[in-house]
Amino acid sequence: MKRQRTGETEGFGSQVSRREMVKLTAGAMMVPSLPQTKPRTAVKRPKFFTTGELALVDELSELILPTDAHSPGARAAKCAEYIDERLAESPDEQAKQQWREGLARINQLSAEMHKLTFLKSSLEQRIALLTRIAENERDPKKPEEKFFVELKSRVTHAYYTSKIGLRQELEYKGNTYLREFAGVDVSQK
Repeated sequence: MKRQRTGETEGFGSQVSRREMVKLTAGAMMVPSLPQTKPRTAVKRPKFFTTGELALVDELSELILPTDAHSPGARAAKCAEYIDERLAESPDEQAKQQWREGLARINQLSAEMHKLTFLKSSLEQRIALLTRIAENERDPKKPEEKFFVELKSRVTHAYYTSKIGLRQELEYKGNTYLREFAGVDVSQK
């Protein structure tokens, strides 16, 4: 076959030049590395909760440990997903029932107080409900007060055992070598 002088490749009806082919190939190789216009978020299916219950636990968690200037909150630490997984693995049917009833009670109280479910109420209304069920945190008597103690306990455990809670909030550096002891030497007193 006779070679074409213009650098065109053979076998293409449109007579694409080699230079154009290199550009097209390089461009095609770049496409997977470009940022996506829509972030790909893998929506996990709940293992124990319903989708609505998981959204409710996620919102309650974020209200208990919100994002602040120092570190992300419970939502970023995926506390609701962690609680969902632990409950799914748990053989304790009573604990599972407590969560189902507690979340239903949250929505029931929200309807009584604000005529809306918890997730449809405003931020101020959500905080008012949480304030109400947290009033007797040290000596809970009502089912919703007992549920709040359980909820807060699970959320704080999930948060402070997460990478965000440990490293960003508590600034834990891990097992690192210290050249000198950074604390107070009580043996000198």
